[in-house]
Amino acid sequence: MNIYVGNLNYRVGDADLKEIFGEYGDVISARIIMDKATGRSRGFGFVEMEDVDGRRALDELNGVEVQGRELKVSEARVKEQRQQGGGGYRGGGGGGNRRFNNRDRDSRREY
Repeated sequence: MNIYVGNLNYRVGDADLKEIFGEYGDVISARIIMDKATGRSRGFGFVEMEDVDGRRALDELNGVEVQGRELKVSEARVKEQRQQGGGGYRGGGGGGNRRFNNRDRDSRREY
């Protein structure tokens, strides 16, 4: 079972997470998600455990205070695939006559 753990204190590390959940059974993996730009914790992580142990940990740790913050513990959802290319800020589109911009869009109309 893959478990989402949110609202973590930014000082909590992988080993701390493993220790917290280790009280409920064998922890297969425990990982804090780090910000790529700053290298600091993003305040959440994931723990992988066997289903029975994971369910018990999930039930008993949700709302428990750890280092001054109440944990938000739930079963992790499968990450959805992102669409490739197009859309979004500065994505997709393109082409057209570059000498015109939005201001003179009306001037391009033919009457």
